[in-house]
Amino acid sequence: MADTAHRALRLLSLLGSGRRWSLRELAARLGVSERTVRRDVETLRRLDYPINTVHGPDGGYRLGGGHTLPPLLFDNDQALAVAVALQTAPSTMFGLGDDAARALATIHQVLPPSLRASMESLRLTRLRNYWEFPAPPLDPAALTAVGAAVRHRHVLTTEILRPDGTRPAPGDHDFRPARRLEPHHLVVWAGRWYVVAYDLADDEWRVHRVDGLHVRPTTQPFTDRALPGDDLAHFVMSTHDRGDTLAAWPYSGSARLALPAHIVARWAPSGSVVEHLDAEHCRLTLGAWSWAGIAGILATFDTELADLEPSQLVHACHQLAHRLADTDRLHTNDPRVSGMP
Repeated sequence: MADTAHRALRLLSLLGSGRRWSLRELAARLGVSERTVRRDVETLRRLDYPINTVHGPDGGYRLGGGHTLPPLLFDNDQALAVAVALQTAPSTMFGLGDDAARALATIHQVLPPSLRASMESLRLTRLRNYWEFPAPPLDPAALTAVGAAVRHRHVLTTEILRPDGTRPAPGDHDFRPARRLEPHHLVVWAGRWYVVAYDLADDEWRVHRVDGLHVRPTTQPFTDRALPGDDLAHFVMSTHDRGDTLAAWPYSGSARLALPAHIVARWAPSGSVVEHLDAEHCRLTLGAWSWAGIAGILATFDTELADLEPSQLVHACHQLAHRLADTDRLHTNDPRVSGMP
């Protein structure tokens, strides 16, 4: 009886993934005969689980709508996956740390002892990486509103917030009228949430930070549009005016680069700001743990630098140049390199 119950829960867990399973696949996963799978399906149906039969050569079984699977139906592998996902979520999606911790605690309470033990066996200690750039806390209501608008293809009315999260008032120098956007994609990149949308006022594609918008949902539908270049990742990464703000670092500076803004935006570290100057130049503002760190990052772009600010950054670039020149001199004078006996 225990084996039958465990197998039924495993079957329900597989069907709960949302995909269609053939009879052969289910039998292989459960390690039983196809006849046993049919019997277990009927058992679950008698318990009011809406398991639909899909007929035809590609048929099989699929869990129907109208039923919510409680967390206690996780198997061991799913319990471990949930534990890892919720414990590592704050490292990649800043602003959701408290929510992820509460979700993990809630799931932990309702799991049976065997699955609870599986989750407890994987308690992680996350160490902060200095290249993590914490973003401001994300409003779950805003994220839900944008996600729903993307899913249902509904126009959003939005206002651009100040960096501190407040809304500019009419008459303020940074006030901009509300925009109407067609949100096509919700994207997570470098620990930040972005919405890729078509701006109806400018007739242009835009990328906006979700935490930088005050959104008001509408029920006005829109139809899909083709992305510029048809490459979502490239479009997001190469858009320089996506609402990024400078991350908190001990030191920060800027320089004028002889490269287009879309090139620098794609390769600049997260937490930096790229300003378009003209078709061939942009200004990059970034931070690091030292002035030498900023100078080193700027050097990776392999282009001319000008208008460096502040003076400490100029001095750090000169020091870096001297160090590299000394390295080249020492390398040239090395007998093993020069061929001297």
